[in-house]
Amino acid sequence: MKELLKKDFYFDLPPELIAQDPLENRSGSRLLVLDKETGAVEHRMFTDIVEYLHEGDCLVLNDTKVIPARLMGIKAGTGASIEVLLLRRRENDVWETLVKPGKKAREGAVISFGDGLLTGKVVGVVDEGNRLIQFQYEGIFEEVLDRLGEMPLPPYITHKLADKKRYQTVYARYEGSAAAPTAGLHFTRELLETIRKKGVRTACVTLHVGLGTFRPVKEENLLNHHMHSEFYQVTQEAADLINSTKQAGGRVICVGTTSCRTIESAADADGKVVAGSGDTEIFIYPGYQFKVLDDLITNFHLPESTLIMLVSALAGRENVLNAYKIAVRERYRFFSFGDAMFIY
Repeated sequence: MKELLKKDFYFDLPPELIAQDPLENRSGSRLLVLDKETGAVEHRMFTDIVEYLHEGDCLVLNDTKVIPARLMGIKAGTGASIEVLLLRRRENDVWETLVKPGKKAREGAVISFGDGLLTGKVVGVVDEGNRLIQFQYEGIFEEVLDRLGEMPLPPYITHKLADKKRYQTVYARYEGSAAAPTAGLHFTRELLETIRKKGVRTACVTLHVGLGTFRPVKEENLLNHHMHSEFYQVTQEAADLINSTKQAGGRVICVGTTSCRTIESAADADGKVVAGSGDTEIFIYPGYQFKVLDDLITNFHLPESTLIMLVSALAGRENVLNAYKIAVRERYRFFSFGDAMFIY
């Protein structure tokens, strides 16, 4: 197999196609349907997804909930402004964080948030320069965070989000993500009910989306890229639903790359999903043999990102880049608040 290079996944994207705001109606987006075998493309609306799902299929949803993980603080003693992004809870009130500017947050530095409602002390430096911060506060951490924190929108979104709920799926349940599983943002409760009435089962898994979402691929050779680990959990109920679907000849259709990475991480060598939890660093790129996933509902991704590489592993790089070229020509909306693709 020839060497895979980052530049092989580049495409030209006019900046005005990056969606800055969610649509008023969640399921009102467009849907580009891509046949992974032939590369054929259809243009539909997202609500048409019902036509492509069949009785006996299983839709896999990531029920992680985004926390308002971006905190703006002041460094004690100097008054310098410091931005802290919570990535994952380590133990008790110690969190692994991404801090800007890092040089002002050396070990021992104390940062105050919300006029002292929350304080944090840098107690360590870990991989990639991330800081371990121990927080102190009165009351319940989640309530303090809800009051002081902002939704950690990706850097390409420059508009302020009017409603925090719009960066949350309607089925979000377990708090812990620094970014939303954005393919799920298109679903309304009504649309999910219509899908279930058709005989499609839904299985919920959890993957807390972390730093990997924000980290560009820096290595030109993909084999040298290291994925940041993310916590996932698969219940026995979800594993049984997915496995029984496969056994009965139904399709396993993941909503989003995070659901895909979760079930592929949880699968054994025979393609059976095993219940449990852990950390995953799975990096899916062309040449990967999918063990569980059949089809994928996803958004349009950044050029040269690990996500477009995952999609290319499923549908072929040429098919994907051609579909993206068509999407640009047809003025689809890109990234987190943009339009969707169904790859089958």
